[in-house]
Amino acid sequence: MSTSTRVADERRGTGIGDLSHRRVLPAVGWSREHRPGRKPQLSDAELVCVAVAQHLLGFSSERHWIRYARKHLLQMFPNLPGQSGYGKRLRAQGGLLSAVMTELARDVPSWHDTLRLLDSTPLPCAASRETVKRSDLAGHAGYGYCASHSRFFWGFRLYLITTAEGMPIVWGLANPKLGEREVTRAILERDHHLIRTGQVILADKGALRL
Repeated sequence: MSTSTRVADERRGTGIGDLSHRRVLPAVGWSREHRPGRKPQLSDAELVCVAVAQHLLGFSSERHWIRYARKHLLQMFPNLPGQSGYGKRLRAQGGLLSAVMTELARDVPSWHDTLRLLDSTPLPCAASRETVKRSDLAGHAGYGYCASHSRFFWGFRLYLITTAEGMPIVWGLANPKLGEREVTRAILERDHHLIRTGQVILADKGALRL
């Protein structure tokens, strides 16, 4: 099956586009009916579909993806914007994309498991002192130590709470100087609706029962 055919099949019938429009968007309370301003030509459900296709097909560059999509998928998405417009829509609808991913994750059996795993990994953002001084992240990022690579880095630590099979449930970026328990408490307070009472979070330094 060709790439364009597969994406077309996903968009029709029970595909992600139809699923987003008929079930997911209403479930997360998303509607443009009462929103001011002109409605975009590319619908929100189509935007979700295009964004999912981008990642399923392995395009990390928006420029390369839009070039590919406008060449191969324009018949299915005639209102596909250019790279600039697509990027602005994605960033403006970050909350919508997050809500859609959470709603779809609820269909995965492991969502209902009791066990959750917690881990973190370094996210370096600069490699030289001059870059650190000029970075807009100054005051948010910081220096930390990566034990697995035996080296210091400047940036953040990415914290993930996942199912036992590795599906992300909660995530957050933190200054490396902050302790694991402090960060865990903060992200659980922020995303408390994604965690249930009675679940156990297993981390390197022990377990946390909610």
